[in-house]
Amino acid sequence: MLALALGGFGIGTTEFVAMGLLPEMAAGLGVSEPVAGHVISAYALGVVVGAPSIAALTARVPRKTLLVALMVAFTVGNVASVLAPTYGSLMVARFVAGLPHGAYFGIAALVAAHLAEPGRRAKAVATVMLGLSVANVVGVPVATWLGQHLGWRTAFALVAAIGTVTVLSLAAWMPRLDAMPTSSPITELGALTRLQVWMTLIMGMVGFGGMFAVYTYISTTLTDVAGLQKSLIPVALMLYGLGMVVGNVLGGHLADRALLRSLAAAMIFLAVLLAVFAVAARTPVVALGLVFLIGLAGASMVPALQTRLMDVAEDAQNLAAALNHAALNVANAFGAWIGGVVIAAGFGYSAPAAVGSLLAIAGLGVLGVAVLLERRSSVRV
Repeated sequence: MLALALGGFGIGTTEFVAMGLLPEMAAGLGVSEPVAGHVISAYALGVVVGAPSIAALTARVPRKTLLVALMVAFTVGNVASVLAPTYGSLMVARFVAGLPHGAYFGIAALVAAHLAEPGRRAKAVATVMLGLSVANVVGVPVATWLGQHLGWRTAFALVAAIGTVTVLSLAAWMPRLDAMPTSSPITELGALTRLQVWMTLIMGMVGFGGMFAVYTYISTTLTDVAGLQKSLIPVALMLYGLGMVVGNVLGGHLADRALLRSLAAAMIFLAVLLAVFAVAARTPVVALGLVFLIGLAGASMVPALQTRLMDVAEDAQNLAAALNHAALNVANAFGAWIGGVVIAAGFGYSAPAAVGSLLAIAGLGVLGVAVLLERRSSVRV
């Protein structure tokens, strides 16, 4: 479990550190900040493409072998990010680094659920996801500090080092997992024929988009809108990460008790927080408090979404588990894009939060439709 969480720590660091270093990356690459935000979208697109394709095509591969191979590919992508000489080559490198993301978390979640006691699956998934949350407390602030003082490429060099350690840890500590059943590509692709799988994915794509619309541009928002000193940005990112840790643990606990209700409550909470952030972010202390709570609300949704997909996927567990992270990275790409659009249109750095609140409300609406359709289907049966 420690080795699996370490992989999540590396993935979480590389996924979120670019958001904290966006101004430095834009200056170093000679592009505007909204254009530099496309680098984040490239990584997210890699996740979206890699999650379903890798999960389906590697359905027969032993789980330990697959996890090690995925982390090797992740490490190679981050080394390429360090060495990328131009904006275009960095876009390609970030896409490659994102390819193994969803499949890794999907398989890791299945391993955790396989080993969990009855009634504790969501908590087991949350334990694996804890590496992602801790990355935002430790990995992202440290990498951001390195990027600000030694150049943004050093942040990805740190991630590559974490990836290397993870590969060695998985090889040394991970059991063979021979008891875990394998599948076939045809069986896994069957997940795409199930309406509730798609409803859950859309829920994540829409509901999470608002959080990423804000977090992508959080560095400039806190300095230009809240008046926070640039040197305190790593502290702000750490607060966001602490919120994610609390939200991850809380979300796993609540999802085991009442999965759909906990998911609805998290979306409502996120919508309210983003709306408040849009109008109250000018005060540094308030802005920092809201950053913590936004991280908490967003992370509390993840264990519930992951467990929900496992429940509705039936025999296509590998693909469904991986698709959760594909959906969240569609939200990442969409959030970064729509945030850049409203900023470039002249609405300012508070505008993404207002749009994000509407997206969280839309995600809640998708959840309501999904529950209604599921109940009608049960009545017919």
